[in-house]
Amino acid sequence: MRIARTGRGVAAATSVAALAVTALATAAPAAVPHTLAVPAVVGHTLVHGVSSPLSSEQCQAKWHINCYGPLQYRTAYDLNALYRKGVTGKGRTIVIVDSYGSPTVQHDLDVYSKQFGLPSTKVRVVKWGHVPAFDPKNTDMTGWAGETTLDVEMAHAVAPDAKIVVVETAVSETEGTTGLPEMMSAEKYLIDHGVGDVISQSFGATENTFPGFGKGDFSSIKNLRYAFQDANRKHVTVLAASGDGGATDLKADGKTYYKQRVNSWPSSDPLVTSIGGTQLHLNDKGDRVKPDSVYNDYGSGGGGQSHVFTRPGFQNGVKSVVGNRRGTPDISMSAAVNGGAWIYSSYDPTAVGWDVSGGTSEATPLFSGIVALADQAAGHRVGNIQKSLYDLYAHHAKSNGIVDVNDGTDNSYQGVTGYKAVNGYDLATGVGTVDALRFVPALARASRHG
Repeated sequence: MRIARTGRGVAAATSVAALAVTALATAAPAAVPHTLAVPAVVGHTLVHGVSSPLSSEQCQAKWHINCYGPLQYRTAYDLNALYRKGVTGKGRTIVIVDSYGSPTVQHDLDVYSKQFGLPSTKVRVVKWGHVPAFDPKNTDMTGWAGETTLDVEMAHAVAPDAKIVVVETAVSETEGTTGLPEMMSAEKYLIDHGVGDVISQSFGATENTFPGFGKGDFSSIKNLRYAFQDANRKHVTVLAASGDGGATDLKADGKTYYKQRVNSWPSSDPLVTSIGGTQLHLNDKGDRVKPDSVYNDYGSGGGGQSHVFTRPGFQNGVKSVVGNRRGTPDISMSAAVNGGAWIYSSYDPTAVGWDVSGGTSEATPLFSGIVALADQAAGHRVGNIQKSLYDLYAHHAKSNGIVDVNDGTDNSYQGVTGYKAVNGYDLATGVGTVDALRFVPALARASRHG
């Protein structure tokens, strides 16, 4: 969810190396509405005209929000000691999947990295299908370009030496199934060809919007799981944003919300690690001034019970919370707009500069960086982390780097009562968040395959 579109001036779009992949574009069934689900990064515009990032104190004075850079995140998540040990994501690859992508993603990452004194990295772009030429006047395309920019810069902020592959699909993901077959086919292709150790998905569709849901027929969702099943076999970690609608989510029109608790896929899939959202409270050095709370401002961290999937075995230890259903999220990272991340972009020539972005579409790539660090520390892919994650939570969670979020805030949103952050696992933040210095080696040790 974008809240601040900042900057003036002109920046040349730099081309990125693209790997063209021939794909058969899967046409959406005629019965599926072609209504667009706006990417979570698109949100509320507050201000124009700032040409460089400001301090949190300045953000508070101007917009009454906190805004953070990667150096603050590195302190907040206890990453710096890992970097000093050489654990930087080197030798590992993060795959980011977004419709259309951004034509300026490499240039923008380079500017972002230089601003904060980070080394940049090469972004490899894979075009899946006949991706149309980018049109900065097309709001659907610019929405996805913003999502792509956020995903790449957040993944890089946590795992600066990891390689990044951006998969651009030719059809926008929409509520229902339109666009999702293309995304799943692209993911399976890359998994089968050994490209990527962790996949970051900042998209989702409400389970209720899939064909057949109202009749209890979940085949339209289950028929899309083949990429995740493949990832599970090949030990590739798959992540998905839990959503920005709290305990509810969007209807098929992509604008209005259900008035009851719902969940979204792929976050609800048991083969996927669901990433929820927190609000960080940091000073300019990145030190916490108070404990994390639930993301709930211009959106709210998604969480609740799946109506499609029953409780998986790895959640048996939290069955008192999830009941007999799959519960989300599994774990959470920074997502609040009040405490959003500085992002640089130039894909829209009329608005080149710095934004503040938030949402679980920020939290998910942040956590993809954590997984890349664990892959490097383990010397192999940690793969499907679900059993390991809940085992680490159940046994000495604090020493394993799992930090409980339990301040009593909640993810109620759009009039639908959500869930409170309480002691232990909850449907607002999952097992909590991470202290990377402890969590990364613990996850590496807990992985069982080579």
